[in-house]
Amino acid sequence: MGVGAENTEAVSKLSASDAGDKEETGLVRAHAVKTELEPTDTAHEDRGTWGRRLEFVLASVGYAVGLGNVWRFPYLCYRSGGGAFLIPYVIMLFLCGIPLLLMEFAIGQYTRLGPVLTLAKICPLLKGVGLATVVISFILCTYYNVLMTWALYYLFNSFGTPLPWQSCNNTWNLVSNCSTGFPGNNFHVCQAIILALWLCVINSLFLCLSYKLLEMTDGIEQMGELRWELFGLLVLAWIIVYLCIFKGVKSTGKVVYFTATFPYFILFTLLINNVQLPGANDGILYFLMPNWGKLLEVQVWVNAAAQIFNSIGIAFGSMISMASYNKFNNNIIRDTLIVALANSATSILAGFVIFSAIGYMAHVHHLPVDNIATDGPGLVFVVYPEIFSTLPVSQLWASLFFLMLLCLGLDSQFAMVEVAVTCLMDCVGPKLLKVLKHKELVVLAVCTIGFLLGIPHITQGGIYVFQLMDHYTAVVSLMFLAFFEVLAVCWIFGVRRIACMVERMLGKPPNAFFQICWLVVSPLLCILISSIVQYTPARYGKTYTYPAWAEVLGWFISLLSIVWIPLGAFEKVIHAPTNSRLFLENVDIQTVNRPYGDASLKQNTFLKTLNLQELFLLTFFFLIFLGLFRSP
Repeated sequence: MGVGAENTEAVSKLSASDAGDKEETGLVRAHAVKTELEPTDTAHEDRGTWGRRLEFVLASVGYAVGLGNVWRFPYLCYRSGGGAFLIPYVIMLFLCGIPLLLMEFAIGQYTRLGPVLTLAKICPLLKGVGLATVVISFILCTYYNVLMTWALYYLFNSFGTPLPWQSCNNTWNLVSNCSTGFPGNNFHVCQAIILALWLCVINSLFLCLSYKLLEMTDGIEQMGELRWELFGLLVLAWIIVYLCIFKGVKSTGKVVYFTATFPYFILFTLLINNVQLPGANDGILYFLMPNWGKLLEVQVWVNAAAQIFNSIGIAFGSMISMASYNKFNNNIIRDTLIVALANSATSILAGFVIFSAIGYMAHVHHLPVDNIATDGPGLVFVVYPEIFSTLPVSQLWASLFFLMLLCLGLDSQFAMVEVAVTCLMDCVGPKLLKVLKHKELVVLAVCTIGFLLGIPHITQGGIYVFQLMDHYTAVVSLMFLAFFEVLAVCWIFGVRRIACMVERMLGKPPNAFFQICWLVVSPLLCILISSIVQYTPARYGKTYTYPAWAEVLGWFISLLSIVWIPLGAFEKVIHAPTNSRLFLENVDIQTVNRPYGDASLKQNTFLKTLNLQELFLLTFFFLIFLGLFRSP
């Protein structure tokens, strides 16, 4: 409060004649930059803030630590060189993950706006990047909650005795390829026969997922009927999400005390139990055994960078949105390190948990570890449930595990839905409130739309829709949006402006490491990674390929987020005055209506000299980047 009052008083003493006297020529110190615009949007005066700093940290950690930490990172690590993979992973964490996370925290906390208005004020030409991040997050949340539906289904079925996937005595089992028996300790049985028997046991679990839970059809061409059981659980999942976020950060900040910490309790409990099982050491060694030759493969480095971007959530807009509810002087550098390091540490912890259990299963069934290890939903919905069936009190372990998955998913879901709500309230909040009266009804409307868009995923052919959307949303679009966000903030808005923001909030600028990463390392890595990643068609499993019309639908889904970037730039150029050079005639960035006093950062001098010729060059560069996603 004191800071805000002092800034407001200082603003009132500035005269109009002094407003444009000084030109910023370097890294401007906080006391040397004058405020030119007082808050005018009353909507931001009532903007909520996190009750405590810990709530923001837990919410950010909960968003970053999701299902991918459990089912993707461990498998990716062991497939990409084991312990050797940690070297490129840590390098990418410090050169890309941490600097870009700090960048998003800085612009969100300073502007106190969601990603749409933040990017519009920082770089008007690329204002579409902000809207693109909101769109991709909302598309993601429409099918991400389907995973919560599956977790609820398994959770409710974990209390029965025996567990439904423990036997073949179910109406939905195909007896011809389902087995509950193993040859015990008969070491004389042919390895191929043992592997076949293991596949039969996995089939019991796969059939539970495919035929009981999903009632899968043969392809996306056959959507089948609505799964009413899953329909009810999807309604329940969205009700849980709504009840946790309908009061904004006030309610979310309280929920994350449980949802962000409970998974760690379960992970440590499972780890303590698993390391005592026979064969656990073999699984852990298989997970960590370094294959130094893998470091020479470019794809390993690409995998490390992609895991960092996907896990931390760069370019999804969620981190900008959550940081916008911070107090102005919150220490974002400290929070950035906590969130990024906690996320990576959790991934490694999950690797120990998963592979110690897989080593135990390999020991029990006399199979190599690599015959059991898998990734994706198959790991948590097929392999791990089989592990529980061999443990004492299997119902307890299974229920705790699926409750952990539910918490991991809900934290990420909170943040993605909150991005959409923040965007609506920032852009058209007063108009919406005239119709809906209360913000709680705005949240309800967003959740309802998300629920309706998620219904196709719970039909009998819904798993094919799920896989298609996940491939084209989280794989094809993400690096594209990340590149243009970095271009807009780091290169066009300027590293010195970001440093100035941090200095105003914390009293000192970020160190040279962050500024070098923003200026050179992170943007170049984004370009390099995007140029290496090649487009591959979506697949389900190893055999099913999507028809051509489905691939076209996938590209349409991908373009739903990407298209806002050129449209935003085109709209800005068309509506700019004739004497304008690419950007608005007023090139001052008014960073932005906040109760702590407003500060205007003059646009980077580079922007003032841009003309139509350079617009064509930027357009050409845009088209070149589009070519990076060409089919091989």
